Amino acid sequence: MEPTVTVQTSSVSETEAFGAKLARRMLEDPSLPPFVALFGDLGVGKTAFVRGFASALSPTSAVRSPTFALVREYPARPRPIFHFDMYRVTDEDELISIGYYDYLARDGICLVEWSENIADDLPRDYLRILIEKDNADAPDSRRITVSRMGGDA
Repeated sequence: MEPTVTVQTSSVSETEAFGAKLARRMLEDPSLPPFVALFGDLGVGKTAFVRGFASALSPTSAVRSPTFALVREYPARPRPIFHFDMYRVTDEDELISIGYYDYLARDGICLVEWSENIADDLPRDYLRILIEKDNADAPDSRRITVSRMGGDA
């Protein structure tokens, strides 16, 4: 995988399709880290991206934003998906109370919305996904930038 990849999507379904494509790429390339940190403003499509990602590994899972639950677990092959929403997380005590560090120690794939809220607690090696609205005249248009952080970047 290139150090940074940028794609343009013009609909929710295209954002979901790109999430599914990344999931398949992660299956093909075991050197990619199993942690995906999502960044972006409210309503840019972070949950749509996760929905697409999960559809490739756990097609029967109904992905919903874990805003109030903070974390949802989806059974997937070859390993489970842990979907976090850190929008309301304000300190390390909250990370401990939701079992964040325990999830990191498990053999799963972590997808974390609102990663900017836990920047100091991200693992050393992860994929950074920045989703941005990029065209005021096309409300579903998005620019998605994927960067490998740490590790073998």
